[in-house]
Amino acid sequence: MSNKKKFRSFLIESVEIETAAAEGKAIARHDGKVIFVPFAAPGDIADITVMRQKKNYAEGQISKLIKASDDRIEPKCSHFGKCGGCKWQHLDYKAQLKLKETQVKDDLQRIAKVEVDEFLPILGCESAYNYRNKLEFTFSNKAWEEHFDKANPKRLPALGFHIPGMFDKVLDLESCFLAPDDANIIREKVKSEALNLGLTFYDIREQHGFLRNLMIRCNSLGEWMLVLIVGQNEPEQIKTLFDILIPQLPMVKEWCYVINEKKNDTWSDLEVHTYKGVGYLTEKLEDLQFKIRPQSFFQTNVKQALELYKITREFAQLNGTENVYDLYTGTGSIAQFIAAKAKFVTGVEYVESAIKDALENAQLNNIHNTAFYAGDMKLVLNDELVQKHGKPDVIITDPPRDGMHQDVINKIIELLPQKIVYVSCNPATQARDIALLSENYIVSKIRAVDMFPNTHHVESVALLTLKS
Repeated sequence: MSNKKKFRSFLIESVEIETAAAEGKAIARHDGKVIFVPFAAPGDIADITVMRQKKNYAEGQISKLIKASDDRIEPKCSHFGKCGGCKWQHLDYKAQLKLKETQVKDDLQRIAKVEVDEFLPILGCESAYNYRNKLEFTFSNKAWEEHFDKANPKRLPALGFHIPGMFDKVLDLESCFLAPDDANIIREKVKSEALNLGLTFYDIREQHGFLRNLMIRCNSLGEWMLVLIVGQNEPEQIKTLFDILIPQLPMVKEWCYVINEKKNDTWSDLEVHTYKGVGYLTEKLEDLQFKIRPQSFFQTNVKQALELYKITREFAQLNGTENVYDLYTGTGSIAQFIAAKAKFVTGVEYVESAIKDALENAQLNNIHNTAFYAGDMKLVLNDELVQKHGKPDVIITDPPRDGMHQDVINKIIELLPQKIVYVSCNPATQARDIALLSENYIVSKIRAVDMFPNTHHVESVALLTLKS
């Protein structure tokens, strides 16, 4: 028998929320211990129920808001606090920007422990809503209990987002304000017509059913792609559903489907069938065009991505003579965006399909001074690559949230380019990597960029210059 005592939650009264923390939570303090509180605003005074207690910190939630922060606003979405997407929708947008800028500064000071010559103001979005061009929904035959019909014990079908931390719980969406209005129209039409036809929604726990997932994405022209992922190979059912939907959704130009009979929801390794259209959307950034296929990675906020790329190009300060390496190049969008200003650009990316997209888009844009390679970064960035393309004068790196592998950093230090432009979606790992490079480089300037308003995520672009 275990002697471990079961933790009992307890109430702390009239606690002031001090600042924001990681993962969109806020920080309060009690008896010298940090308490992480979700959906709180710095400046709130609240009664907090402590739900978990660890050695160095505790986790709690607001049980009663006594005095609201001046930065607190009424959330726009009825799903706020449940779907897990917009963790900061209760904060005024100016306050969000200030917190994100502070996060980048704090991470540099606390983790990197370096001086920054110039810290430029954060670049915010024109609109805090309707900016997201890609959404992925899940079908479920058992909507999360918020939508449970208590008068009728039978569970209701759902098409929406997974509840955070619950693999088999799906929130049936009424609307999502991060996406354009057409996204909500498309999702609702797909759901209603599927129900009219009596098509089965997937049972996530038991793993059976026809309709599994729905992915939709659009370009800046308002043209949409729809990808339906089904759990059974039933082409007649797909045909019937699509033929009913097509005349009702003229904004959807690309109609695709995937048959996924696996035990998991990943479909990037499966064949995509095009029912109607050419199988891709075309996006434009300045004078460049990019084909976006169902499985392509492309920035989900295109307007702000363009601004991010402009800052990256500005920081690189290219004059046409530089040999540039673009690490973690993805579909080569940054590489092609700066190619006209460089002598040659070499892109490296782990995902092979992304490199295929990069090569196709370079050809589409008539760009001939780029080369792209697929493979593990720490293995591809080697002496053979340098021998073939020459030492880089500038390295642009845009790694995943985990940052750069130590072997990649070691190779960069060995190559010692004159400049490094570090684009990051995680200021903490960016700061960690800058610390490892700080013996050889100074941080000339840095700028935070808000790609995802109403969430806690922030991008950061840093220019590292080789010490004399």
